[in-house]
Amino acid sequence: MSAVPDRRAMIAKIHLAKKQLALTEDSYRDILRRVTQLDSAAVMRVDQLDAVLREFARLGWKAKPAKKRSEKPQVRMIWAIWRDIVALQGHGDDAALRSFVRRQTRTDAHPDGISSPEFLDAEMGNRVAEGLKAWRARLRRQAAA
Repeated sequence: MSAVPDRRAMIAKIHLAKKQLALTEDSYRDILRRVTQLDSAAVMRVDQLDAVLREFARLGWKAKPAKKRSEKPQVRMIWAIWRDIVALQGHGDDAALRSFVRRQTRTDAHPDGISSPEFLDAEMGNRVAEGLKAWRARLRRQAAA
């Protein structure tokens, strides 16, 4: 892995911090100018981006750790299909996928369904994945029409 920081990731963190700190556009630009004499993160060097991130941390922003990826390839595939669906329809969140999984996995053995893709066995995982693929195909057809 490279020791060189990823500028795009740093810029993304800056925008997350701006949102989490509930900064207005003017106050955000003021902070950028105060810290780096520049008013756009897009033109900053890595050291300047780092200085802005340190300033946001000083102001109370705390970076959240990234979600741990599943060890199960089928679960990762389900989440990938879900991200496609969210992009196609413009909305959706983790709770919506869990709700879909619950509906798709209701059986006599599980009358309330299974609460998360992580808990699916291979058979139920296939059922959920195929349902998501069909949903994604419908959305793609609608987008093409």
